[in-house]
Amino acid sequence: MIALVFALIFLIVDYYFFQAVINVSKNWAPQWRAAARYTFWIPTVLSLAAMMWWTFDNPYRYSANFRNWVITGLFATYFSKLFGVVVLMVDDGQRLVKWVAQFFNKGTDGNLPGEAITRSEFLSKAALVASSIPMGAFAYGIISGAHDYRIRKIKIPLANLPKAFDGFRIAQISDIHSGSFWNKTAVKGGIEMLLNEKADLIAFTGDLVNNETSEVKNYIDVFNKLKAAFGVLSITGNHDYGDYKSWNTKEEKQQNFTDLVAVHKQMGFDILMNENRKITVDGESISLIGIENWGKGRFSKYGKLTDAYKGSEDSPVKILLSHDPSHWDEEVRPGFPNIDLTLAGHTHGFQFGVEIGGFKWSPSQYVYKQWAGLYKEGNQMLYVNRGFGYIGYPGRVGIPPEITIFELKRA
Repeated sequence: MIALVFALIFLIVDYYFFQAVINVSKNWAPQWRAAARYTFWIPTVLSLAAMMWWTFDNPYRYSANFRNWVITGLFATYFSKLFGVVVLMVDDGQRLVKWVAQFFNKGTDGNLPGEAITRSEFLSKAALVASSIPMGAFAYGIISGAHDYRIRKIKIPLANLPKAFDGFRIAQISDIHSGSFWNKTAVKGGIEMLLNEKADLIAFTGDLVNNETSEVKNYIDVFNKLKAAFGVLSITGNHDYGDYKSWNTKEEKQQNFTDLVAVHKQMGFDILMNENRKITVDGESISLIGIENWGKGRFSKYGKLTDAYKGSEDSPVKILLSHDPSHWDEEVRPGFPNIDLTLAGHTHGFQFGVEIGGFKWSPSQYVYKQWAGLYKEGNQMLYVNRGFGYIGYPGRVGIPPEITIFELKRA
């Protein structure tokens, strides 16, 4: 029923938008006019077919990449058309006003020509242009934005940082989502960028896959290149548990997660499952704490921070790896004021937004209080990484993929 309702809405949008195509092409040569009008309905047919396939088939029988492209095609097509529909509604609004004026002036000989209420060709063209702009942005985000990796360097002042750690560098990547990748060469380039920074330690803050461990199979030989003098520490994110897929049995789902943990180890990652590690330099130590995913609201709460914290009490500096930034306000700050810095990801900055100078905007900010960059409350800090990969839409517009390099400094 839901699929039928959406199909009806899409058809109404398409029929309304089609009037602009008819108007703009009315004076074209017959063959071009016919080509334009028939071509217009091809995305509609494909979109409706995709909806029926998603509703009546099992989309998880197919690759995550294929599913992502289907979703992207549907969203990009109709999101773009909405811009054109708004312009057409403006046109129809003025036509309605003129029609009403003519209706009440039927008996006059005023200058209200009948042709004045025909659809404006100018606004029909404007509608087509308005739709092409977001469609172009979507295309640009896929072709250029998806793998436009950026290195962000952040200095972190810490009052109790041991002298031996002054200048210690931690690289963070997050939200790899290997099941979404479509350009392995570009992904290799991003990893090479990270390695060129020669960080002392690398932290991966969750979401290696979208749903299934098998998604990372073709990228193990890329991510196993991640090496650092003090190792690669990792945690799990909400997508790593297979919670968003229908499994045949609980055992099958559990095996998927067991395999995921094994892949972390196969790649040389030291995965922290509600535990911590002491990092020692010249006899002085700090603690890195890692928990399984813990998110506010509907998100999974596998993390057990109390367990993970045990044994780190005496460390002068404690850095927490926690995938979901909502964890910081919900549990970290209220209950663990001695955790100096939390590294998170999860939001991707919605893969869409604007960051110019000090100005930062994304739809993500209406969902997450902390969604990208560094935040501070009292003596505690949170950094939200914008993500290395992408999910759903296989691109990024205005929020490029991020590799973060933290330099710890004595405050």
